[in-house]
Amino acid sequence: MSFRTPPRFPAAPGREEHPSAVDYVEDVTPSGEALPPRARYASSDAMSLSLNGSWRFRLSPTADAQDDSFAAEGYDAGDWAQVSVPGHWVLQGHGAPIYTNHRYPFPVDPPHVPTENPTGDHLHPFDLPSEWPADGAAVLRFDGVESCARVWLNGTDVGEFKGSRLPHEFAVGHLLKPTGNVLAVRVHQWSAGSYLEDQDQWWLPGVFRDVTLLHRPAGAVLDFFVHASYDHATGAGTLRVDSDVDGRVTVPALGIDVATGASVTVPVQPWTAETPRLYDGMLATEGERVPLRIGFRTVALEGGLIRVNGRAILFKGVNRHEWHPERGRALDLETMRADVLLMKRHNINAVRTSHYPPHPAFLDLCDELGLWVIDECDLETHGFGAQGWRGNPADDDRWTPALLDRAARMVERDKNHPSVVVWSLGNEAGTGRGLSAMAEWIRGRDPSRLIHYEGDHDCRDTDVYSRMYTAHDEVERIGRGVDGGPRERRGLPFILCEYGHAMGNGPGGLADYQRLFTSHGRVQGGFVWEWIDHGVKDGRYGFAYGGDFGEELHDGNFVCDGLVFPDRTPSPGLAEYKKVIEPVLIDGGGADGTVRITNANDFADLSALAFTWTFHADGETVGAGPLAVPALAAGESAVVRLPERLAGGGGAETGWTVRALLAADTAWGPKGHEVAWAQVPVTGRAPIAMTAGARPVLGDGLITLGPAAFDARTGALRSVGGVAVTGLRLDVWRAPTDNDDGAAWQADPHLGPLWRKLGLHRMRHRLEAVEAGDDALTVRTRVAPAATEVALRTAYRWTSDGTQLRLTVSVAPEGDWTLPLPRLGVRLGLAGTADRVRWFGGGPGEGYPDTKSASVVARWESTVDELQTPYVRPQENGARPDVRWAEIGGLRIDGEPEFWFTARRWTSEQLDAAGHLTDLSAGDTVWVNLDHGQQGIGSQSCGPGVLPPYRLPATPAEFTFFFAETDG
Repeated sequence: MSFRTPPRFPAAPGREEHPSAVDYVEDVTPSGEALPPRARYASSDAMSLSLNGSWRFRLSPTADAQDDSFAAEGYDAGDWAQVSVPGHWVLQGHGAPIYTNHRYPFPVDPPHVPTENPTGDHLHPFDLPSEWPADGAAVLRFDGVESCARVWLNGTDVGEFKGSRLPHEFAVGHLLKPTGNVLAVRVHQWSAGSYLEDQDQWWLPGVFRDVTLLHRPAGAVLDFFVHASYDHATGAGTLRVDSDVDGRVTVPALGIDVATGASVTVPVQPWTAETPRLYDGMLATEGERVPLRIGFRTVALEGGLIRVNGRAILFKGVNRHEWHPERGRALDLETMRADVLLMKRHNINAVRTSHYPPHPAFLDLCDELGLWVIDECDLETHGFGAQGWRGNPADDDRWTPALLDRAARMVERDKNHPSVVVWSLGNEAGTGRGLSAMAEWIRGRDPSRLIHYEGDHDCRDTDVYSRMYTAHDEVERIGRGVDGGPRERRGLPFILCEYGHAMGNGPGGLADYQRLFTSHGRVQGGFVWEWIDHGVKDGRYGFAYGGDFGEELHDGNFVCDGLVFPDRTPSPGLAEYKKVIEPVLIDGGGADGTVRITNANDFADLSALAFTWTFHADGETVGAGPLAVPALAAGESAVVRLPERLAGGGGAETGWTVRALLAADTAWGPKGHEVAWAQVPVTGRAPIAMTAGARPVLGDGLITLGPAAFDARTGALRSVGGVAVTGLRLDVWRAPTDNDDGAAWQADPHLGPLWRKLGLHRMRHRLEAVEAGDDALTVRTRVAPAATEVALRTAYRWTSDGTQLRLTVSVAPEGDWTLPLPRLGVRLGLAGTADRVRWFGGGPGEGYPDTKSASVVARWESTVDELQTPYVRPQENGARPDVRWAEIGGLRIDGEPEFWFTARRWTSEQLDAAGHLTDLSAGDTVWVNLDHGQQGIGSQSCGPGVLPPYRLPATPAEFTFFFAETDG
């Protein structure tokens, strides 16, 4: 059977059939020498030889600085450097990385690129294995080279290609020798292809994916297409494998043994991301046997919804760039598997491969372990947006062959993966005829999947209405169908292909988005931007970001916007996302002794889970046991009775914690792994009782009140018992987060710069009165920024019963406060020896008003250093929410109401001034913040700001803290 391939177009005007010198670098048309794209398979019984390893390397400043004599047989490269392949030469000591978000780091003059074009010549000698078959048919495959390559084998010019994240193959069997083969590859950093690869990532030239030599026996498999559909009404799967070379297909578990091209229908278990059932099969032709991993599933657009196997699905996804802090985009299988396992263990069910097809092994893992995949083409021309999309290749017929070639190389390579349910035309490439041509070709080649492209807001070419960073209120309108727009679009499902920008501290508002997703059927979820911070491991900074390598143009730490840190340590944002999207919902009043369990899966029942309960009093567990929950089908709910309430002690705050755990080891998680949880309160917290009886006593420059001593002149607290205290006063400043500072292109006000303009980072404290009464010491102050009339009138009222010290802080704003406050509370300093922290409140990680869904109220312990969250660019972090009491440095602090607790070895001002973690060093003081309020986090680094319920307006406030010395 002959498959459809992209139409061949004549060479662009001025192109010669055999380019001379380096004309090919700026040629916009696809390679004429590369073989047609085809399906990739991981293994077969035909021989292959990996050419990965250490290669000889020479770097030149321009594309034509060296002639091609290095490719000739016998060339002596003994004095060349060496680089690892796969790899990027700029991460191996040759040149430097460049980070831009959307701006091209070269003049926009398509298809031309600068004369200053770093060019890496690579040489790799190899011998064929002794058992390599004598016949000469062989294919040389490159899985990924950035951005343009020319290839020679044994002195013969094999061809050139572009399309960095796409495979290219060349017929080379006639050029091979048993020994002494030399592969020569010239790689140019910049080419015409660079205009199509402006994808918000590091520009990293090199041979960064596998290079493989494949023997092609007579009658070997060429291209093949596995069609494996599922009929949810009958439970039957239909299999047909089309192949360029006739053969047979066997699937032993299903009793299938049929010729290629023939259809067979049998009962099967379907493939879904929740139940990734794969059947092992074999495609056998005259010359080769190729293992198949077949997943039966049907993707359809029905009733205005994306349905798989007849059911609407909800994407709980992430965007995933490929990244390793030392190897860049040269990922190994172990790293890719670690990514998928981490995703599965955090309830993520979908990946958008932003903004290019991933390493093919990643899709094998998605098939095996279960993830929905939006497979995105290696295409983005974002840099043209700054000039009104003039000259955009997506709407220029000269570039259409290149766009079609990229689409075909994605589809043909990945078409046999059941995990791939949607093809994406690319990202942020404007609109135009080229994109329409891509959509038309993909539909003709593979009508079994849907087509996505976010930039097509009229949905002329796509099956899905897709947007980025849409505000919550607009998502609500879209879900309700009152958003307007073309009639065709109003009948399509809606997804957020990017939302929840995970840059620095955040993202905030994820739970609010999820409530919209689950409330409106048309809104079928989204993909958080993004999976991993692209920090480069660097001895100077720990992890480097844009600008750290001397780039002329760069976009700073905007490249660090992931749910995991560069070393793949989960961030608090990932813990939050896991909680927000958990597949089991647990809720109930608690007081009536029941909870409602809802299976929020799309397909799987709850038979794989075991449920437990714990009963706690004042944060300590006083009882635990299993909880019997039926194996509810997807979407079903049941009310489950808890055990008889346990005694928690008089006046204790009590409640239940119910958890859903893996009942046995699975392919992606161990037995006991927590999938979902909820806390259900029973009795609330009792008020703190303290009768003020102690009197302030004036002594030698001090005022004593119960266990405390104060400066008699200023009223400043000096000690509580034997614990020295310094600098206790009202604090409203936090080191602005990336979300506080906002994105430059957003129209909404950015709070970080406005806070600085107002002067909240340099508040002045004017003492107005120190009043020692019969039972209280009151200190009155006016707290205000310079050059403005706004202020916060603040009164500190201290009382004591002789052992405890109570502080009531009253705050009254003056003037026209139009901005919310970053925080509102008190800051104090303790001796630098303070280290261990115990608290009863939210944990184990940080939480802010709109990022604390994952916060478990319990008793926790930590060191001061462990309280810090190591964001690549330092910023406000580490606050523990809903704290009832905390102990640190011999001091116990209770709060009414609950408060946010932060402790660090530097001030907020020092944190604010730091550009990297290495800029922070411990001082002689541990600074503790006790916050009555915190401004929420939001997602304004590239998305909406803080929602109204989570803002901290400057309004009158009163809050109380109790201090006492402890034995610790």
